[in-house]
Amino acid sequence: MFLKKSEVKKLITSSLREDIGRGDITSQSVVPVKLMGKARLTLKEDAVVCGLNLLNYFFTKSQFQIKSFCNDGDFLHKNSIILKIEGNYRKLLERERVFLNFLGHLSGIATLTHHFVQACKNKKIKILETRKTTPLLRSLEKYAVCVGGGTNHRFGLNDAILIKENHINAVKSVYHAVRLAQQKKLHKTIEVEVKNIKEVREALAAQANIILLDNMSMAQIKRAQNLIKNKAKIEVSGGITLKNIKKLSKLKIDRISIGALTHSAKNIDYSLWIEK
Repeated sequence: MFLKKSEVKKLITSSLREDIGRGDITSQSVVPVKLMGKARLTLKEDAVVCGLNLLNYFFTKSQFQIKSFCNDGDFLHKNSIILKIEGNYRKLLERERVFLNFLGHLSGIATLTHHFVQACKNKKIKILETRKTTPLLRSLEKYAVCVGGGTNHRFGLNDAILIKENHINAVKSVYHAVRLAQQKKLHKTIEVEVKNIKEVREALAAQANIILLDNMSMAQIKRAQNLIKNKAKIEVSGGITLKNIKKLSKLKIDRISIGALTHSAKNIDYSLWIEK
């Protein structure tokens, strides 16, 4: 579904070009052209490692010798050694920051996802991200969610039908919106976002496949759950925190979607130490 090699290569090539420009003039001024270097990558905080699968796009096997000590998805503690690289000193310097930017960002998403998955005591409930991703990084960010133990929501607008508030505004009712979608016979899952019990009843009457309870109180969610039962899958979203997910995990729901997994994850801090 994600991480097509051609797309990842293009993204990383563009990212390196953005940073290097016409050349790393600092390294060209200070570092001898043929000097070889040894680099050690260490973790500066506890985290789920994610992004090592990009390593060969930055440090090709023909130019660098790499020894890895872990894999994507491993939860490691502060000061853990992630890998060692040997190669041209200048080339190590011109690639280090962009590589660390990707690694820190993806590890942040994987780590936050891991914390939410661990906080959700009911392991039958799936933890999903949303489409609130960084432009052009969606594939990588959704990969990071999976590495952290989460499950992917639809990738884009063409994957599944998700009827939201502004769609409903166009036709004035949840029921009518769902029925119109069904009439298209696209053979796609139909999910509809609802904000109150009246709309839950409309979604049930229209036979939506998934009912998304958006920003509802705990009392409303419990009431909706009792109405829906097994007639549709239940997804809860809006204002999900590591504290309230513990209460939500006690309910009979199927999915919890969290935009913060991709738009608010804190970068994980790594250190790449290079010496000759």
